[in-house]
Amino acid sequence: MTPVTVALSNDYDVVVHGLEAMLAPFSDRVRVVELNVDTETISHVDVTLYDTFSRMQDGGEAIDELVSNPRNGRVVIYSWNVQKELVEQALSRGCSGYLDKSMSAEDIVSAIERIAAGETVVPPPGAEQGTDEPRGAWPGQEHGLSAREAEIMALITQGWTNEDIAERVYLSINTVKSYIRTAYRKIGVTRRSQAVRWGMQNGMLPDHERELR
Repeated sequence: MTPVTVALSNDYDVVVHGLEAMLAPFSDRVRVVELNVDTETISHVDVTLYDTFSRMQDGGEAIDELVSNPRNGRVVIYSWNVQKELVEQALSRGCSGYLDKSMSAEDIVSAIERIAAGETVVPPPGAEQGTDEPRGAWPGQEHGLSAREAEIMALITQGWTNEDIAERVYLSINTVKSYIRTAYRKIGVTRRSQAVRWGMQNGMLPDHERELR
């Protein structure tokens, strides 16, 4: 059977490479064609997997752009926020699936195959918010940051306020502040200006490149 062709989309190089590494053992079923870091797909693929790290959780305008590009095939959101309203918003924008980051690599591959075949795949009814430790990779991981802490540090580095971050990552403002405190302790800073400087020096700004396979 011909493998499903896939493009991976996110603003961070380490994130798409982490996804590629997860899918690599299943190359006979899913073939990664492009790693798009803040770039448009130029190959025709069956499925585009959109990782929400540091992005709007329902995709926003970025999803509108992906869905409107026929080269992207069927667009799927990959997120640890699996609340019903987010899933419904994504589907209303034209997405063909919504996958939880706590899924095993094999389950992700099976879901991608089903979506490529025409199914719409979403978390089961009653699913709770996904784990804080999804599989894959993220910037700051080598410094002990959790995926959530890294995402919030990335947004701080980009200049977002706490209120903006809470809206973007779909968390309460108090939860965001809690993640900020634990992240600051881990990287040894106490002020936002120090955190921004640390982030700029440690890969917390978006990348801009494309890799073709």
